[in-house]
Amino acid sequence: MSMFSNILVGYDGSKNAARAVEKAAEIAALCDAELSVLTIFRHYSMLEASLSMVRASDPGSIDDAMSSYAKETAEFGKAMALDHGAARARGFVKSGPPARTLIDFAEKHDVDLIVIGSRGLGSIENYLLGSVSHKVSGLASCPVLVV
Repeated sequence: MSMFSNILVGYDGSKNAARAVEKAAEIAALCDAELSVLTIFRHYSMLEASLSMVRASDPGSIDDAMSSYAKETAEFGKAMALDHGAARARGFVKSGPPARTLIDFAEKHDVDLIVIGSRGLGSIENYLLGSVSHKVSGLASCPVLVV
């Protein structure tokens, strides 16, 4: 039995997330593990629309655009993982708060290793609330590798 059989990597398109995908793919190749590439997007809220200078006439279309971009990002991450040696990689898209969504996905899919970049495309809120990688490493019930 190999050390890890089901690996999850968070990918948001950032350089650190790309390094995390590369490392996760290397580990997946060594362990002959399944690799899940998860891209998370936040729903666009009416509060954000009211705070922006240009009001969104249809917040649903913004959600659709964000979802579509997230799907493209996940597919790109999956392709990168396959290019870096992962034999079995799948891309997933979820919406929600990044740390909690990663943890929930890991628990639901019996993940035995989470790989995450040290800094992603987070905003100023990361400095106020703590980084996603910090939250995930504190909440996960499996090992977390921060790249």
